Amino acid sequence: MLACVTVPIPPATPAAAVPGPPDFVQELDTLVRARYPLVWLVTSEEQRLEAILGELASRHGKALVGWSVTRGFRRLGGARTRPPDEVREPVAALQAIEKLTEPSLVVLEDFHAFLGDSTVVRALRDLAHALKSTYSTVLILSPVLTIPPELEKEITVLDVPLPTAQDLLGLLREIVAVVRQDGKSKVELTKEDAEHLVRAALGLTLAEAENAFAKAIASDGRLSRDDVKLVLEEKRQIIRKSGLLEYFSPDLSLTGVGGLEVLKAWLTRRGASFSEAARRFGLPEPKGLLLLGVQGCGKSLTAKAIAATWRLPLLRLDMGRIFSGLVGSSEENLRRAIKVAESVAPVVLWIDEIEKGLSGLGSSGSVDGGVTARVFGTLLTWLQEKTAPVFVVATANRIDMLPPELLRKGRFDEIFFIDLPASQERQEILRIHVTNRGRDPARYDLTGLARAAAGFSGSELEQLVVAGLHDAFAEGGELEQRHLERAAAEARPLSVTMREEITRLREWAATRTRQASAPPPEGAR
Repeated sequence: MLACVTVPIPPATPAAAVPGPPDFVQELDTLVRARYPLVWLVTSEEQRLEAILGELASRHGKALVGWSVTRGFRRLGGARTRPPDEVREPVAALQAIEKLTEPSLVVLEDFHAFLGDSTVVRALRDLAHALKSTYSTVLILSPVLTIPPELEKEITVLDVPLPTAQDLLGLLREIVAVVRQDGKSKVELTKEDAEHLVRAALGLTLAEAENAFAKAIASDGRLSRDDVKLVLEEKRQIIRKSGLLEYFSPDLSLTGVGGLEVLKAWLTRRGASFSEAARRFGLPEPKGLLLLGVQGCGKSLTAKAIAATWRLPLLRLDMGRIFSGLVGSSEENLRRAIKVAESVAPVVLWIDEIEKGLSGLGSSGSVDGGVTARVFGTLLTWLQEKTAPVFVVATANRIDMLPPELLRKGRFDEIFFIDLPASQERQEILRIHVTNRGRDPARYDLTGLARAAAGFSGSELEQLVVAGLHDAFAEGGELEQRHLERAAAEARPLSVTMREEITRLREWAATRTRQASAPPPEGAR
């Protein structure tokens, strides 16, 4: 039997406190006191919300009654009143609510499924008018928002926020207490480790977080900082269901990216900026980066490495998926993608080749009815105003296709230009790729090879190694220096075929961006 290590986690919120985000609870409390008849609560967490409503009902001296089509009426949260007789038909249920004699909070679960029936809609409107002279409030609990036009003026909508870090910390304490009593599993968490687990679980419901923690314990009989990966895996399920974002499991650290020392140093200094200690220090979460530069020089690789180094999930937003043939769908798709990203925050959101998604911006009014312009406006507003810890990494190859509004300070923390690697950086990149393919870099003259590969991008250096391996394999021998040198001599890098465009890109970036690499010694490029 393994001993249990005590976890130095701060005390949970006192039981008397209302569970849930304070702003949401305060807003809901105000609506109840103001005698709003119908409130639509957008959430899939019925059990957690019932706890919040139970405390709210107790505070106002009201009964808490729930209704569902499968169970009819039932008492919730220790309500004193006897609920109406078993009623499962929606119209009859609404009529029964109107006859309640005691002030109540009545929770209708998944009632949106019945609002396609005009009779149900009419009955709900009648109930809203009747409740205005009572002290009862009807709360429609649903994971989606589908309000018929007839009810738009009758219903007030509240989005129920996901559990806070304090909520998840309380859940983790409960699980640790159970594990401690059981004694069959081991807990190896410091205060900092617990914070990492809680941060990884942000964006999950309490049920999802509980499943993730339980899965981590069941996998190897222990709960430790290494289980962050399992918690992040639970987030993958949320992303897959959205259909608008791609989830990546980054396994590459910044040490696996050659060169870019200035950019790496910038990222390293901000690695802890998502922590609670940073909040207490007064630091805001970093907003993101715009990476401009020559194709194949490590922009996408850097996005993946940031997520792995910071132990955050990586989401890729494909602007092509955002645009849809249905009027209004493109804007809604972007809003949905943003909502999903914020729901699993803290997270790294990678927008690859952002200029391609905005290529029709100048002629949007005459070509697509202004869809591209509206999508771009929504994106700009979110980049400027977002408060969720979503670190955006946008990459671009063509600066002439980028609208000037995107480059304004405030959208991103910094704009970096990634140039072709200098000689020392080429050596480092070659060493990484030779090592990744199971060869000892000490067996090769990488310094001479780097000189022979002047003007090569990072991806071209990788292909140089691959081409050398192909030649060696075809000859039935081991990879030798001559194979690599021949591959370098035969290649025509992008710096040759697109010399004019790269020169123009460098001239533009010289005074408008920050260089991702330190300037090489004179004559060392």
